Amino acid sequence: MIAILGAGKMGEALLSGVLRAGRRPSELMATVRREERGALLRERYGIEIVPNTEAAAKAETLILAVKPQDMGVLLDEIGPHIPPGRLVISMAAGLTTGFFQDRLPEGVPVVRVMSNTPVLVDQAMSVISAGSHAGEEHLKLAEELLSPVGKVLRIPESLQDGATALSGSGPAYFYYLVEAMVDAGILLGMPRAAALEMVVQSAVGAAVMLRDSGEHPVMLREAVTSPGGTTISAIRELERHSVRAAVVEAIEAARDRGRELASG
Repeated sequence: MIAILGAGKMGEALLSGVLRAGRRPSELMATVRREERGALLRERYGIEIVPNTEAAAKAETLILAVKPQDMGVLLDEIGPHIPPGRLVISMAAGLTTGFFQDRLPEGVPVVRVMSNTPVLVDQAMSVISAGSHAGEEHLKLAEELLSPVGKVLRIPESLQDGATALSGSGPAYFYYLVEAMVDAGILLGMPRAAALEMVVQSAVGAAVMLRDSGEHPVMLREAVTSPGGTTISAIRELERHSVRAAVVEAIEAARDRGRELASG
């Protein structure tokens, strides 16, 4: 039995992915804050909606998907009800496995996950790290649960703040770039819808080539960049405005902010 505690957008996306991967609704349960949300999930997926304490007592795997600021209260509520040997998977940004281990019964294995919003279209990037009580079998179980909704990568927990900044927040950086490119298209006289279609398909095509070709991004960029052509003129302007340095510094700032939030 798998329980998703806090089935908001990310929790629901994971729930639907697990069901598409072959789990039966009877193998899943969820908890929600609002009754109407629970009724919607029950109608949509046929799963059981239960109180937090019941989920903690019954499920072999607990996926904690509430907001980081609500996690302490949740752990205080469910901690006394978790039997030994249960796996706890945290999807809360910034909270270390130690945060959970300090608030749960001794020896409970914890796996920390940072995913991102493309989980909604089965294209998530999820990075996972084991707490001190979690072993290979727990990491494998986390991978089995997350792989239906995207790619899964194991990293040391010391790199989780960096992963949050790079891939957790990563989709926002691409949306920001798409916004800017669409604005440029409008400036050049394109209708907004046409500019958006051109930019989005360019982004999709570039992403698929990056993923499937095995080529370094520098090689793919150079293949588009003819001597004395249009692309090199654009690249020169990006370099003149220090776009590369701005991206690096922005992601560092996201990492630093994650650390601040984690430390309270």
